[in-house]
Amino acid sequence: MAMRSAKTLTLRILMTLLALLVLAAVAAWLFLRGSLAMLDGEHRGAGLSAKVMVERDAQGIPLISGGSREDVAYATGFVHGQDRFFQMDLLRRVGGGELAELFGAKALPVDKSRRLHRFRARAEQALAAMPVEEKRLLERYAAGVNDGLNALSARPFEYGVVGAAPRAWRPADSLLVVWAMYFDLQGMQEPRELARGWFRDHSTAAQLAFLLPESTEWDAPLDAASIPAPPAPIPEQAPSWWGKPRTGKPAKLAMVDFADSVGSNNWAVGGSRSTDGAAIVADDMHLGIQLPNTWYRVALRFPDASGAMRRVAGVTLPGAPPLVVVGSNGKVAWGFTNSYGDYLDLVEIATDPARPGQVRTPAGWETPVLYDEPILVKGEAAHKFVVRATSSGPLREVGGRTYAIHWIAHAPGAVNLNPRKLETVNALDEALAAAATVGIPAQNFVAGDDKGNIGWTIAGLMAQRAQPGLASTFPMAANAASAGWQGPLEPASYPVLRNPASGQLSTANSRPLGGVGAQVIGDGGFDIGARNRQVRDALAALGDKADVAGVYGVAMDDRALFIAPWRERALKVLDSAALEGKPQRAEFRRLLQESWTGRASVDSVGYRLARHFMWGLHEVLYDGANSELAALDEKATAASASTRWPAVVARLLDEQPAGWLPSAHRSWRDMQLAAVDKAVADLTEGGKRLADASWGERNKAAIVHPIGNALPVLKRWLSAPADMLPGDSNMPRVAGAKFGQSQRMTVSPGREEQGVFNMPGGQSGHPLSPFFLNGHEDWVKGKATPFLPGAVRHTLVLVP
Repeated sequence: MAMRSAKTLTLRILMTLLALLVLAAVAAWLFLRGSLAMLDGEHRGAGLSAKVMVERDAQGIPLISGGSREDVAYATGFVHGQDRFFQMDLLRRVGGGELAELFGAKALPVDKSRRLHRFRARAEQALAAMPVEEKRLLERYAAGVNDGLNALSARPFEYGVVGAAPRAWRPADSLLVVWAMYFDLQGMQEPRELARGWFRDHSTAAQLAFLLPESTEWDAPLDAASIPAPPAPIPEQAPSWWGKPRTGKPAKLAMVDFADSVGSNNWAVGGSRSTDGAAIVADDMHLGIQLPNTWYRVALRFPDASGAMRRVAGVTLPGAPPLVVVGSNGKVAWGFTNSYGDYLDLVEIATDPARPGQVRTPAGWETPVLYDEPILVKGEAAHKFVVRATSSGPLREVGGRTYAIHWIAHAPGAVNLNPRKLETVNALDEALAAAATVGIPAQNFVAGDDKGNIGWTIAGLMAQRAQPGLASTFPMAANAASAGWQGPLEPASYPVLRNPASGQLSTANSRPLGGVGAQVIGDGGFDIGARNRQVRDALAALGDKADVAGVYGVAMDDRALFIAPWRERALKVLDSAALEGKPQRAEFRRLLQESWTGRASVDSVGYRLARHFMWGLHEVLYDGANSELAALDEKATAASASTRWPAVVARLLDEQPAGWLPSAHRSWRDMQLAAVDKAVADLTEGGKRLADASWGERNKAAIVHPIGNALPVLKRWLSAPADMLPGDSNMPRVAGAKFGQSQRMTVSPGREEQGVFNMPGGQSGHPLSPFFLNGHEDWVKGKATPFLPGAVRHTLVLVP
């Protein structure tokens, strides 16, 4: 009897536990469902002047129509807040250095590096100085965000995971999101200057000129076929650090994935070369890719200043001011690529025991201003953090030296709402004039209008330099009063190109100009230029009957023109003597020959081997330097000091100067074979077969929601498929595991119905939404899908 009672009790306990588990699962499901966006029905919106229609298509892309720009801003905020609030929250926290409040002490290093710039305080100052109309636009957007958030039945699911409540959106937060993009797009300039400073300190002037060239044969500027600057002579001797190994060398090639993180292409074909006489504009911005995607697609309809209804279509950045970032307004289409101009100076600060508490800057001796910036930390007391600021910028200690960070992002006007002008410009010249006034990280701006005109300029804040040139790309001495940037460049001084004779324009993060304008922009880390050369030549090959399909197809070009010469070098050195008794070298050669498609295709082993060979050479020659640079800044590398290092290495292999051969190798041939052996060791680590080392195996998408990375148990539900991706960094089709074409757009203004678009993630950041991964497969395959929203599937009406 007692045994039967015990069994009954055990069964009851098990049934109770099972019931509790079921209830917990149901509660979790209901919680998740409760944070899905409203798609249909009617919602009362405070402060609206009239009703606003939000009509979504099968992909969740909204056409937002309203009677005023402010009402449309409110509705944009509403859909952003419902679909993307957690993403927006992360962006404002990145801009303000406030991640530890959500994620705890592990986020403190990032927060401190961001808080040094005090962008939250700068955002409040910028907001206070804005014209009433612009401030009102941000206020209405913030109201829409908060109403959208509060209209959800449950807080966004991410907050349930991290155990926090969402914080209301404020108008200044939208400016912080733009400053977050400054970190993303100009954040490498500081480690780059540190790396170049190390090179300068450990090389002679002649060695430095050779190692850090200002241009190479790969450059394809807008204003010339090439840059005819003679290369610097190779000095007789290499620096003492050259070719030295690092201590504690990692098993894998240290830098083989570095080049994944350079990006963005845009181009335009003029009416003289298009099939219907209108300009065609294409843009694919390269960024880190995660879920949800960076961009949020929209079409906006509202009356312009004359009362005429305008339709602007393209992408917005959730959290940023509610403006179309790139797209078309029916008269003008435009796109951006990061300009990589010189917008930051590191100024070494001097001290003197006779002047306690003071520092010497280019402005003279001054006492730094101290700002208390306590950082809130989840589960802990606030972290005390003090910023020391000077007239040249906040101070940072690096390698026993103190630097002021003099960054254009600190200047008044670094963030503004002037991108709004692009929504209603009617012709190319208006767009070019507007671009020079916008407050964003400086971008290559390419635009075209419905009359067939095309043009280029820089959009965003540029730096006025008293002495433009190479010296500003190295850390500066405090007494260099006339060096460095002196203030923002006047819009009238921005370089501009209109309607070139070639009928085309293209930029891809490389040096855009070869003439005087190059000095105005400066070199803040230009790409080597191979990608833009390939874009330029592919556009030229379209001839005089270019159409949207052909212009879009350039973005899909994965031909391996940059890596092909490295394959030839590897094949040349792998002669019969090098293969004797070396079966892995023989296999390396066989695969270079037989598994080479001439493209960065997913099935190509040869492409991956040739690329590894090139980076193996980098490790042989620069690995010791990279070890030293990492001690200064984790992002400081030889490749960040100059992306042109492959051209430097190619010259050495061609000329083979004795004074540059690393002492560990008997000949240049032996050095190249050592690079082959490094590639083999890397790719066969753990017993892997070299024949299985396809490019697709390496280039697998790892596109994940941040919560999926934080909690691996949820990763399978918060990730895109691990697709093998064709493409690489030095070709138009840029693709990496977590980096690549964050959107692809090709459109003719006034002919938007013919335009095409795709992006790697859907509209929603919610895994239960039908729009979470909608469109991802089209992006993987490069399928050209419509630029404009399709047939209406859902209608939400926002009413006063």
